[in-house]
Amino acid sequence: MEKVIFHIDVNSAYLSWEAVYRLKQGGTVDLREIPCAVGGDKSKRHGIILAKSLAAKAFGVRTGEPLTEALKKCPSLTVVPAHHSLYKQYSRKFMDILREYTPDVQQYSIDEAFMDMTGMEKIIGDPVAFAHKLKNRISRELGFTVNVGISSNKYLAKMASDFEKPDKVHTLFPWEIQTKMWPLPVSDLIFVGKSTQEALHKLGIYTIGQLAATDVEILRHHLKKQGETIWEFANGRDSSLVESEPEGNKMYGNSTTVAADITDEDTARMVLLSLCETVASRLREDGQKAQMVSVSIRNTDMKTVSHQKVMPAATDITEEIYEAACQLFEELWDQEPIRLLGVQTGKLSSERGGRQMSLFDNTDYEKMERMDQAVDKIRKKFGKNAIMRASFLDNPKVEHMTGGHSDGGQVDLKILKEHKK
Repeated sequence: MEKVIFHIDVNSAYLSWEAVYRLKQGGTVDLREIPCAVGGDKSKRHGIILAKSLAAKAFGVRTGEPLTEALKKCPSLTVVPAHHSLYKQYSRKFMDILREYTPDVQQYSIDEAFMDMTGMEKIIGDPVAFAHKLKNRISRELGFTVNVGISSNKYLAKMASDFEKPDKVHTLFPWEIQTKMWPLPVSDLIFVGKSTQEALHKLGIYTIGQLAATDVEILRHHLKKQGETIWEFANGRDSSLVESEPEGNKMYGNSTTVAADITDEDTARMVLLSLCETVASRLREDGQKAQMVSVSIRNTDMKTVSHQKVMPAATDITEEIYEAACQLFEELWDQEPIRLLGVQTGKLSSERGGRQMSLFDNTDYEKMERMDQAVDKIRKKFGKNAIMRASFLDNPKVEHMTGGHSDGGQVDLKILKEHKK
């Protein structure tokens, strides 16, 4: 049976959610209809643009650029702070609607998700017609618009949802790749950043079609594992599954936005280690082990990519999770400066039994578990800074346990009054 995968993406999520909330609280100006952006503190002129309106985009304002640059392009730009607790509420309502139609929903980020709709035609009818009904329901009930991409695998569905916006439904099935995807520039591929684009241009590769037709050995020689990965995607190949999480089986993860962009692998690995320290300690505290590890990277253009792998056995060992995160990072990073790194774990189990032994693995997992547990006890008694890995002593700019983001708290009602004028 041909798979049917949806990718649903909220249009300019943070700005849309701010706009919907303010209108419900009595605001008379829709932030989506004026030059507006969600970002840093306008009075202090610092921070970056997290989301922008179409009117702001018309002035050349770009997501991910410094607020100072955006204000030069559009001095009249209305800038509102981010309120992450508010966004989580809207994200939850959005996901709840998706799960009414299928249990196979994978939340990819706070504002996007995959749905496996394979074999649902007898219930939903034509998938494209249903996608229109779904996006219209979300708009009608929640007040914001989404794009829906439809294909037979996750990658192509996500590519399709990035076509013309907002409030659109697009398909990108394998038989449509040649006409819809191959003429596009290679930079439109999700895992291709500026550095990879420049490397491909030096090879005479400018379009996705040219990339798809290139000998994969040439790409592997110049771009290592990533060369093979983007070649597979250029040819529309993706075997990853929609990994839904059972209710109550939450995921453990952390992310951090770095103060200065990361441009070298050693620093990135240190940040990944600090995230894994936090995530693994939370797993152990709750008596959970994870079999899935994923890594997310966001560059300075606010383009986010994510990659995941399933471990041979569920684990709560910091070092084991870290090794998996480093492997994923190596496959994923395209040498672009990094603004945010995230580590997430899933496929949780609370069973404390032993793991399947392997003839080719001599690792003493019991010893590693005892060491982690001892470290946890010391930190619980004397504080998290009582013990840390020596590698962090040589790099004081990276916290040895980090993750999460600052929350803007409740929306300032004083700001609402400005839009009532």
